[in-house]
This record gives sequence, C-alpha cells and structure tokens, in this order.
Amino acid sequence: MGYTDLDRKAINTIRILAIDATSKANSGHPGAPMGMAPVAHVLFNHMNFNPKNPDWVNRDRFVLSNGHGCMLQYALLHLFGYDLSLDDLKAFRQIGSKTPGHPEAHDTPGIEVTTGPLGQGFSNAVGLAIAQAHSGGVYNKPGFELFNNYTYTFFGDGCAMEGIASEAASMAGHLKLGNLIAIYDDNHISIDGDTKCAFTEDVLQRFEAYGWHTVWVKDGDNDLEAISAAILECQKVTDKPSVIKLTTTIGFGSKLQGTHGVHGNPLKADDAAHVKSLFGFDPAKTFDVPQEVYDLYSKHAAQGAAKEQEWNQLFQNYQAKYPTEGADLARRLAGKLPEGWEKALPVYKSTDPAIASRKLSETVLEKINKVVPELLSGSADLTGSNNTRWSDAVDFQPPVLGIGEWSGRYLRYGVREHAMGAVMNGLAAYGTVIPAGGTFLNFVSYAAGAVRLSALSRVRVIHVATHDSIGLGEDGPTHQPIETLAHFRALPNCMVWRPADGNETSAAYYVALTSRETPSIFALTRQNLPQLENSSIERASKGGYVAVEAANAAVTLVATGSEVGLCVDAAKYLESQGVAARVVSIPCWEVFDAQSKEYRLSVIPDGIPSLSVEVCTTLGWERYSHEQFGLNRFGASGPYKEVYAKFEFTPEGISKRALATINFWKGIPVRSPINRAFEQIQ
Repeated sequence: MGYTDLDRKAINTIRILAIDATSKANSGHPGAPMGMAPVAHVLFNHMNFNPKNPDWVNRDRFVLSNGHGCMLQYALLHLFGYDLSLDDLKAFRQIGSKTPGHPEAHDTPGIEVTTGPLGQGFSNAVGLAIAQAHSGGVYNKPGFELFNNYTYTFFGDGCAMEGIASEAASMAGHLKLGNLIAIYDDNHISIDGDTKCAFTEDVLQRFEAYGWHTVWVKDGDNDLEAISAAILECQKVTDKPSVIKLTTTIGFGSKLQGTHGVHGNPLKADDAAHVKSLFGFDPAKTFDVPQEVYDLYSKHAAQGAAKEQEWNQLFQNYQAKYPTEGADLARRLAGKLPEGWEKALPVYKSTDPAIASRKLSETVLEKINKVVPELLSGSADLTGSNNTRWSDAVDFQPPVLGIGEWSGRYLRYGVREHAMGAVMNGLAAYGTVIPAGGTFLNFVSYAAGAVRLSALSRVRVIHVATHDSIGLGEDGPTHQPIETLAHFRALPNCMVWRPADGNETSAAYYVALTSRETPSIFALTRQNLPQLENSSIERASKGGYVAVEAANAAVTLVATGSEVGLCVDAAKYLESQGVAARVVSIPCWEVFDAQSKEYRLSVIPDGIPSLSVEVCTTLGWERYSHEQFGLNRFGASGPYKEVYAKFEFTPEGISKRALATINFWKGIPVRSPINRAFEQIQ
C-alpha cells in the first residue's frame, strides 16, 4: 500500500502522545513508543478489529510483550476509537485510570492480556494462537471459516533474554502456528545500556532453529513499505510462526535517541519541545491530535466494524446449517458452562477404596471431558504422573505430524512449566476454551510468574499439581514442596485446593470451573487417601467443613489433604485415651475465607484450642489454629510411610501434639482464630 504524509503525521501523533503522557505523569517509558510508532501504525491498519466491540471473537489479537511501552498501545486505542478518551491518556499511571503503567486486561478496553514481567506477553500470544488454531479445528467447516484471526506480538531485547519466551517460542515452532506473527524491536538498548554488554546472540538464527519463518526489516524508523511487505509475507506463511526483526531507534527524534537515557524516563521539557518542532507540531500544545489523524484511523475502524457484521452473518448461517456446533459455540461465547455438567462429577462413599487424589483428579477428567468440551488438558512432560489425560483424548498437534489434530484437547507442553503457565493464560483469554495443565506441585514454583499473572488477569486456568508433599517419598527434598502452598495461598485471587478425598476433589473441579475470574491450583497426592465419612461435594465447596464432630471436644484438629485422614485416625487414638477431638478439613483457604463469619465460627468455634496439621511450612496457619504442626525444614528421601514416620506425621505423633495443645491452653479462655479485631482487606 502507498504511504502518504498523513500516515507519517499519524505516526508522529503517536510519538507526541507518548511524550506528553509520560511527561504529565512524570513517569513512564517514551522510548519504545517513539521507536515502534511506525510499525504499530502499519500493523494496526492491517489488523481486523472493531473498537466498538473489543470482544468480537474473530478479531486479530495484539499483545505488547514489552509492556513498559504501553503508551504506544494506549495512543492507538484512543485514535482508533476504543473507549479510551484523551482525558484517559492524560491520566496515565494515575490511581483509578484506564491507563495503568503496564497493560492490564481488566482496566483498558482493547487490551487482550495483562503483561508486565518481560516474556510473559510473548508466551500469552502463543496461547492465543493455539486457542485460535484449536477453535478453527473444532468449528470451521467448508465455506464457514469462523476462526482465522492472526495473533501479533511486539517484543524487545528484554523479552528475548527471558527464558520463558524461549520456552514458548520453541513450543510454537513445534506446533507450526502459522497464525502467530511476532515483531522483534531490535533497538540494541536495555535498562543497563547497549545490549552488547550482555546480549550479543543472533536472535533470528535462534528463531530459525525453533522452526520459525524469519524476516529482517533493516530500517524500521522510515521504511513503511518494507514493514508492510514483511507483515504480508508472514501472513502467507501458514505452516510455521513468523518473526520480523525490526531494527529501530529507541526514542526516535529525541536528543537522546538510541540511548538508554530515553528508555525509562520522560523527556526533558526542552527535548519534548525539540521533538514536537521536528515533527511539525506546536511545542506549546500538549495532547495535540490533528482531526485528519482521527479521520484516518476512524476509516479503518469502520472497516473493522463491517468485518464483524460479515462474521455475525456468517455465524448466523452457520448456526442454521450446523445447529449443534453453532449452539455449542454460542454457549461458550456467552461464558456459560453446559447445562447440568456438574451431574457428571463423581461422588464417593466412605466405604469406597482409598485412592490417590491425582487418580481422583483423573477420574473427574474422565467423567466430565465430554460434558465440558471446552476443557483443554495437558502436562509439562509428566502425563503419566499427573494423570491429566483421559483415555480417548486426542492430542493438539499439527495434523502433518500424524500424532494429533488441531481439534485435539490434550496439549503436550514439554518440560516447559513457566511457558505452560503463561500459554494457559493466553488460552483462557481467547474466550472459547478452559485450560488445565499438570506438573509436580514443587515445579509450579517454576511457573510462579505466570500463576501470579493468572490471578492478576482474572483468568480461569487450572494447575493440576501432583506429588504435593513429602508423601511422594523417594525423589526426596528436591521434589518435595515445603513452602509452595504458603506461597500461592498468599497470592490474591488464587484458589489453592488440597483435597482430602474423592468428594473434595470433585468439589475442587466444581468451584474451579464455575469461577470464571479465578485461577486454581490443585495440590494432589501420589499416595492413596481414604474416603471421609462426612465429606460431600456441597460441604467441600465451602472451602472448609467439620469432618468429625465430637461432643465436649477438647481440641480441634485442622488439616488439609493427606493429613485429614491422619487426623481422623488421631481422633480415634485420642478417643481411646479418653480425649474427645474434632477434625476439620479446609481444602481451600480462599473459598473458606469467603464464607460468612457465622459459618466459619461453626467450623472453628470459640472455647476449643485448635491444632493445624500439614506436612508443609506452618506459615499462615495462625489464621485457623492456636498451635501448628508442620514441616519447617526440607524433607527426606525414602519410602513415603517411613518419611512420614521420621517427622512423626502419624496418629501417635499428632495425638502427642494435640495433648500438648490441650494442656497448654487449659484454664485459659480460648477465642477462635476466626475472631479478630477486623476482617482483612480482600
């Protein structure tokens, strides 16, 4: 396409808005927006989207992985007519604004995913691309290509250095995601200065080795035709993802251009005036947008709205011809689960055999996969250990490999835990699927950055985290999680489930799947667990309940997972000693904390001292117990029963500590830990 002076004026308008917003906030990163304005202008005018409906499902997706440059995206969203006003740009980085310091999906219309830590956005983009390929595989029919959007991502040297991006790029190359196009801002600058101090590899050669198509545009500052040609070339490559290396000048136009001085600091007033004069703007004006620039972008926005109308008509015709698939897609787009799906959840009696909770999880997946067709499972190379694959699952793979289909619902993430977490965030953000992925609980810590963004982004992803304690035994301390539960319980808007039996495992899936804006981590055992007498899906869905009640109880034993059954045995042991004990199971702290205070006090009442029992750190258990029995050291290698015995996690060891608790609190008025001066801010 031919580019005119108006295109260059639009590009310079983006630069000016980035300068003015960062200057007004006295905070931010003007350099990347100034350097990437040309490619952003060209790319967005190639993309299909409707600013009046940011949720149109077949829109092209854009992810700014170098999220510190977010004024670039905010400026574009404003100019194209999204619900982002000039006043919103003026409120950049201020409390309550729609323009936070890094892109936040729930704050700003048009932002697809929450990015911030480098490399996360790139990996989210891989997830978005997988979701498109899968949705196309499920729904597209001859003459009805409902899903054919592209996913684009910008990333910089920082993202390229982060290991998570390498994991995700390797996965994308294997999967031959021809709908994914990444644009690498090759400006040779990071916070420490010129990248020659730490990063001198050939990025394109690395991506070629991953199986990507590569293009280099050497003049990203000026050559709009070459940028456009590169994008069009990449769109035509359908059998592999593409990366465009775009050599740019950070802070283009500034007196400090090409240096790290323009990366993370607003321009000085004289420099800002210099840039405005250079680009033909009045230095005395701020947030100055020529009307003809608005008109230019408005024209493309109208074309996007028309494309959505075409798609809506196509979908209407599709529903008439394929009513079953059409109704299923309409339901997913409405955010609803299938009617009555929960009836498929397995229910257990106390007389049923003891089963490991990783196997109980597998049974849930086996029972519900057909009634919740949007559920995509997977594992980071631990399928046989995580038990995340149902018996007739088809792998999500490029059909050309002969080992799966685009419509497949089982993802082989490979040994890439961190990328798996971020890819699942992208999958969940697409709008048609619910992702679950497995690894050992100890290695969810590898994915901690992505899990944090799951919670912050408010996306429904499920981490199936098996081998949850010293109960895994022989693999020893390197694999035995001690601090992991405390870490993720401390994370706002994240449900950490540690079920004690089959009904609690079903409850974990029920709450996770019905909680549309909260990620979940299931901490599951390798060893068998007995079915509890008083458990039920309904009781466990409250996050905590009384597993054993006792009249005139002298102590309440509070536990999760594998230790609940041990506490039930300890209560029987104590009963033989003439001591009555209650047992409480709290499979999910976050859900329990959301119950009424009256209910929580009925579970952990006043007048009775409580002892928590969990084979992990005791940190945090003060909120439910007066005394804590846990493991504040690393574990040990050996058969799991011997490891439990070594640390006295036995009915006798628990009873010894229960008696010490009773004796310590004797004669002292006991208030429930639930009773506090004030409720914590949620």
